Amino acid sequence: MFKIKKQISKLYTASILGNLSLTGAWVAILAARGYSLVEIGIAETVFHIFSLTFEIPSGVFADVFGRKQMLVVSSIMRVIGSICMISSKSLTMVCAAIACFAVSYNFSSGSGDALAYDSLKLVGEEARYERYASNQLILYRLCNGISTLCAGFALFVGYKIAYASDVLVTCIQIGVLLSLREIRLDHTGTERKQEVLQSVWKKLRVCFVESLRFLKEAKRAVFLMTCNSFVGAVDIVLLFFLQAKLSQTGMADSALGIALFIMEMGGILGAKLILRCKRLRYRWVFAITSVLVLCGVLIEHTGVAVLMTLGGFVAACSDDALQVRTDAILQEMFPSEQRATLISMESFTFSVIMIVLSPLAGIVFSVW
Repeated sequence: MFKIKKQISKLYTASILGNLSLTGAWVAILAARGYSLVEIGIAETVFHIFSLTFEIPSGVFADVFGRKQMLVVSSIMRVIGSICMISSKSLTMVCAAIACFAVSYNFSSGSGDALAYDSLKLVGEEARYERYASNQLILYRLCNGISTLCAGFALFVGYKIAYASDVLVTCIQIGVLLSLREIRLDHTGTERKQEVLQSVWKKLRVCFVESLRFLKEAKRAVFLMTCNSFVGAVDIVLLFFLQAKLSQTGMADSALGIALFIMEMGGILGAKLILRCKRLRYRWVFAITSVLVLCGVLIEHTGVAVLMTLGGFVAACSDDALQVRTDAILQEMFPSEQRATLISMESFTFSVIMIVLSPLAGIVFSVW
């Protein structure tokens, strides 16, 4: 008998293991190793180039071969990326590791959400997805906050030990993922396996084409994806570069971890607040969050550590509030058989915006 609580609990556990690490402040780690903001910007661009390349294929693979399997692939790529980072001695090797992390992100982003929504829908509890999305963002922010709080410790023990610990934790995560149950609402497990074996490429092509057809017809879905991706991209770029810019204000490593933790806590507040604003129309949610994120960018240029931290907190709060509301609306619109692919297409939009913003931000944030 399928137990939804157990399934969701395992997804939460896997999320915790996937986000809790000593390398959360990777920008600060690279800066401590002597890499410049421009080089860090290049590494960030590499991440989004690979993310852009593999985002949609990873979603199609998840819809055809199974979401659980792609989550495992994601963890394996994270292990490979950590090993590459441990052995890195140049920017080229660092970028190779970043590329692996990007592919890992691709295979997990749509797969986990699709598996969660279909699991809830199987038992008629899909209305709980918005709370699930909120909890996942809270876990993400909390784990990242703890990880960045440990930034000083990571710098103390060195990047090799920090990434080695990631390898160990990810191996445990793989064990949790293997215990998940694959849920498909469009076909039974046996029928699905037979069909995939008979015509793999046909299935991949049909899934991709049907996803494009859905987006062509669902203009509102495209609008929501674009709005959410824009706000999220600005927030992520801001938080990434604040990791390096805060240290340039003379802030100690221990204080840097606390500042980054405070900013991550803003996301938790946003994910909680949006659940209490169910009657607030989406256009107002987007308008308010957009203005607040842009305010965070302006505050970053003050050069005052306390204000910069406050700006990061407000931006994270706004980003996660919009993310939760957008995810809940989109999941109701997406057909189950293309769910992971369509989630990946949203991430694809995010990556396109990030590719444009990252190099520009590397220049803009280098100037006070």
